[in-house]
Amino acid sequence: MTTTQLEKSDVDLDDFAKATVNAGLTADQKLGFLRDMLRIRRFEQASLKLYQQGKMGGFLHLYIGQESVAVGTCSLLTPDDHCITAYREHGHAIVMGMTMDECMAELLGKATGCSKGKGGSMHFFAPNKNFWGGHGIVAGQTPIGMGIAFALKYRGIPGCCLTYLGDGAVNQGVFHESLNMAALWQLPVVYIIENNGYSMGTSLARSSSIRSCLAERATAYNMDWDIVNGENLYEVRAKTFEAMTRARKEQRPTLLEINTYRYYGHSVADANAKKYRKAEEIEFYKQNHDPIRLWQKQLKVEGVADDEVIAAIDREARQEAENAVKFAEDSPFPELEEIFDDVYYEVDQGTEAGRTGRHFFND
Repeated sequence: MTTTQLEKSDVDLDDFAKATVNAGLTADQKLGFLRDMLRIRRFEQASLKLYQQGKMGGFLHLYIGQESVAVGTCSLLTPDDHCITAYREHGHAIVMGMTMDECMAELLGKATGCSKGKGGSMHFFAPNKNFWGGHGIVAGQTPIGMGIAFALKYRGIPGCCLTYLGDGAVNQGVFHESLNMAALWQLPVVYIIENNGYSMGTSLARSSSIRSCLAERATAYNMDWDIVNGENLYEVRAKTFEAMTRARKEQRPTLLEINTYRYYGHSVADANAKKYRKAEEIEFYKQNHDPIRLWQKQLKVEGVADDEVIAAIDREARQEAENAVKFAEDSPFPELEEIFDDVYYEVDQGTEAGRTGRHFFND
């Protein structure tokens, strides 16, 4: 990654602010975007502290630096739309309406967690909120997102599925199979590459063969594509809205590449996070391309918020994260007898398929 990756696009910020999907935003909605970004960041910082204290097992993939992507895209969802993502999922989960309590408890493996303490950081799920989870297998969620889109089209539901992946997942075969099928069958899916520049510890230049960008690969599948400046919340919303409208109304898939940046390593266990990139690079992005800082500045320019309002929102986010930590630490671990529960839905529900092993797909 170079420091030019997130530089301003040729279109001015004001042009995206004037886009139909943004022009009608109220002050409360704009403050809501800031609130969600701060909630994500404070949750992540609190979880990092727990990990460093040795209270968390497994991996922890932090979303710090990428908050505007989840907030901007998920803010466009309707009750008919769905969302699925990879293992860097905490931000999406919170924006989709999952509580910090259930998410923090899941990180600590507690019974009150969203997956009853059995999934951990990479496996948050909330089907009742149309959030189909984080997935630990690189690109493993991409065909599932396509399948959700197929179900929407098959049932005549006017929605779409936002399917997120990292830049490292674009080289997995199953991703290309998904693109081919989505284009061939004209499915309402929007694939979103959150390009933070590094596939684990390997830079984009060393991991992917490209001409100009990753999204351009969609051309091979006769699919619409676009590049998005992920630090610009207005641009994220405007371009994602176009793709979602195309999916809902025309049943056409889109591949979006949203350029962003992560401040920490691939996971907290990434001991080489400051070896494959310079500390100066990380600091440059923090000072010049931080999405929260830029959105706060924008709100001040528009007269929507001042330092006092912003500080109050931040205090609320910090308190919510602190409360979630206490809830998680006070919660019990799952009982040993429950270890085989929640493996197969059909077995747990005692359906015919669960009792006999015979499945019928007739609806």
